[in-house]
This record gives sequence, structure tokens and C-alpha cells, in this order.
Amino acid sequence: MQIRTPIAILAGALAVTAIAIGGARQGDAEFAKRLSDETEAVIAANDGAPIKARFTNRWGHPTRHTVLSGGESVDEATRDRVAKAVAAIDGVGGVSWSDGSMLAQGAEMPLSPLHCQEDVNALLQARTIRFEESASAIDPASSTLIDEVALALRPCLGSIISITGHTDASGPEPGNLQLSRDRALAVQQSLIDRGIPADGLRAKGVGSAEPVAGLSPQDPANRRIEFAVVATTPLLPTPVDTPGPR
Repeated sequence: MQIRTPIAILAGALAVTAIAIGGARQGDAEFAKRLSDETEAVIAANDGAPIKARFTNRWGHPTRHTVLSGGESVDEATRDRVAKAVAAIDGVGGVSWSDGSMLAQGAEMPLSPLHCQEDVNALLQARTIRFEESASAIDPASSTLIDEVALALRPCLGSIISITGHTDASGPEPGNLQLSRDRALAVQQSLIDRGIPADGLRAKGVGSAEPVAGLSPQDPANRRIEFAVVATTPLLPTPVDTPGPR
């Protein structure tokens, strides 16, 4: 009897532990489901229909840190608005995009420029990526320059590489915005074709809104592509932890 008693106590403790773990997992799943439902509603309210949220980590466990995907075709303002709205949901621990950019705790992650940006800027000081007139097709004469840009970016793979298209103010602004974005996307695809991973590239167009300092907005020199290379501190998804007080 004295031998069996400790065994019985141990078996009871194991049973209680198993029940507690099972209950915790169920609670985690229910909590993640609540976050998922609220996030879906927030995305819809912010016109982010193509965007989806995942509240499981790489091992399939529920997590408070969501990964957003499907935002590649969404404009920058909508991406920013959706990410901040999701981060503001009570219980969400952090927000990151599947393409590599990140928003954490409702604020932008600290970014730091990398040397690759300086290398690319040096290449573009004397030469410009040229396009066919009033079109997004890249001039074949610029192929060598894009080769050099891809080579300069390669040491910084894993960072976020932003590609921004600019136009002058010689045409209507809606057309300028579309043309600048199409040209940035054309450069993005050219870099992908040269082996730069797509998930680290972000393309956007700003039309004629940001002319070169000291130039007239109508000056053709405002037609350009600019690069920004930044490093982010990754936020690793973790299992759902106990929500704080509400």
C-alpha cells in the first residue's frame, strides 16, 4: 500500500497536468480565433479585402503575433492603415507582413539605412534607368545599369528594398501616379529576374509629388527611380501568452 500510494499520487498529478495543458491549448485556440475574427472585420473596414491574417506560427501553434499576406497589390497607404488598425486590436502582440516588412506594437519598427543604398545611389548619380516614352517598358540600353544595381543590392539580401518611381509634373497627376508605379514595378520585376528575392522588394509610385530639390516640377530630370535599403529587427512569432488586463 505504501508503494502504491506515491504511484497513485503521481498518476493523479499527471492527469491534472494533462487536463491543464489541454485546457490551455483550447484557450489559446479560442483566443487566436477571436483575434482572427476581429482582424478580418478590421481589414474589411479599412478596404483591405485582398489581405489575409494568420494567427499561427511556423509550427501551427496559435500566436498573438499575426502575419499579413496578400497585400502586394494594395497601395502603401492602405497597407499602412490596415497594419496599424490590426496592431491596435486588443490582444494582438505584433504585426508583420509576409513580404518582410513589419509593424510591431502599433508603431513602425526602427529602420536603419544600409551601405547598399549608398552603392546604388553612386551608380545612379551619373546614369538613369530609362523607359520608353510615356510607358513602363524599360529601355534595353538600361539593362547593364540594372545588372549593376542588382549586383550592388546582393550583399544586403534579407533587407527590405524599396523602389520608388517618380515623374515630372508635365501631365495629369492621376496618370503620373500610375506611370510612376508601373515603372517601379517594372524595375522590381527586372531585379527579380536577376535573382533578387521578391519577398524583400517593395515598389511604389509617387507621381510628381516629390521633385528633386532645386528643380522645377516640370523638369524632365524628375523622372527617376530611387532605392531605399533598410534593415529590420525581426519579431519572432511566439505561442499565445496570457492576455494582460483589459
